Amino acid sequence: MQKFFNLFFKYNTYLLFVVYCCISFLFIKFQDDDLLTKLRNNGMEISAYINDTMMSYSYVLNLKEENDRLMRINTELISKVLSSETTALDERTRQKILADTTLKASKFIMARVVYRKFSDRDNMLLINAGRSDGIKKEMTVLTPEGLVGRVSTVSEHFAKVMPLINSDFKVSVVSSESNSMGLLSWNGGNESIAQVEHIPISSKLKLHEQIVTSDFSTFAIRGIPVGKVVRIQPDKLFYTVEVRLAVDFSSLTHVLIAPLKTEAEKVEMIGENTSL
Repeated sequence: MQKFFNLFFKYNTYLLFVVYCCISFLFIKFQDDDLLTKLRNNGMEISAYINDTMMSYSYVLNLKEENDRLMRINTELISKVLSSETTALDERTRQKILADTTLKASKFIMARVVYRKFSDRDNMLLINAGRSDGIKKEMTVLTPEGLVGRVSTVSEHFAKVMPLINSDFKVSVVSSESNSMGLLSWNGGNESIAQVEHIPISSKLKLHEQIVTSDFSTFAIRGIPVGKVVRIQPDKLFYTVEVRLAVDFSSLTHVLIAPLKTEAEKVEMIGENTSL
């Protein structure tokens, strides 16, 4: 490094001369109109490119903000439309049930199904009516199409319903034509098919007979449709009977709750705690 400085100081005059010559050469070159024009044009192109790039970035940022704003508006509109459609659907269903001539719906409490537990054995429904609405345990739950189940648990504003498609549910039934009586239950699997037990082979039960709740039931009012006979298989003493249920549980949205069937004395005389 010391040698470099010594060399620089020794020949600094010549070095300065070379630097001055280079600077002079550049000034001479800059006097060339073509070169100045090219530099000016290139400078303008670079400036235009930079401005265009900045405008593009600004456009993208503004576009994102606009998209976010439109998304918020669309979300609000969709929410309002869904709310309106849901309200309209609930009202149509309500009016349809009230207009049904097969039962006097004004005597029943109407509720909406707000939750369902899916299982191959132990289905459960939750309705948005409870103790404050007059709901009590063991009330019958139904639709104009037929029997849904019975109330099993009640809170202030909600109630659990044990539907017919629960392995613990049983109800006494009778056929509409042959007056064959039995006990209907659900063995799991297909939620549209239930079984009727204890119908003796001496009965005159036929295919396609309607099955309804009987007066033997300790909780269900008499005459509620349950389903139709689709299979009869004789055994040693009783028929094995399959019934296609009247209620489509997969699309169930609203239900009616019947006034409580108070037959405590009858239940006591039977000597059973199980609701049939």
